[in-house]
Amino acid sequence: MNRTLLALLSAALLATTAVPVQAEPGGCLKYGAVGAVGGHVAHHGVLGAVGGCAAGMYVRHKYRKEARAKAALYDQEHPGTRGSYAQKATAYDAEHSMKPGEGPGAASDSQH
Repeated sequence: MNRTLLALLSAALLATTAVPVQAEPGGCLKYGAVGAVGGHVAHHGVLGAVGGCAAGMYVRHKYRKEARAKAALYDQEHPGTRGSYAQKATAYDAEHSMKPGEGPGAASDSQH
């Protein structure tokens, strides 16, 4: 029993350290796990996991939408610049001293 548990924990640790780190908010797995824990407390673990997964997907969608909007603005200011939209959004934030969530995509979402 102890060897099996140790092997599972070791495999989980190895799997989490092999994933490259990204500066994006958590998606379905992260929010789904939190929702499952919250749902477990309320005796609805599966519903909590599904709700958490949906919330995580929505948060990540909003983040990527904002990053694409910032990248488009960065392309207007610096035509011909190469890089991913995430890199351009980070450069746009650095030039304009913006915090995540305050960009052009976020402003239009908060008004609706």
